[in-house]
Amino acid sequence: MNKQEVLQREFLLVRAKVLEIAACLDRIDRAEGDLPQNHQRELLSEAIGHLLGKTGNRAEQIQLLFSREYSDQWRSEFQL
Repeated sequence: MNKQEVLQREFLLVRAKVLEIAACLDRIDRAEGDLPQNHQRELLSEAIGHLLGKTGNRAEQIQLLFSREYSDQWRSEFQL
């Protein structure tokens, strides 16, 4: 499948997801109160920046951004 065919196949789904993200960000912006230096909002902004990149490994970059750093002690940290 060539790039045009992939774009044609994925366009409506991607468009819907982009609109959903825009709507969520609009709801945050319209909500009452302040949102001073919020780590979650900063992560979302950084992820959106990765979406705009042209590196071809956007999914990997965003997954790493939202992932915890590996710890050998994960079982005890999560009380498992």
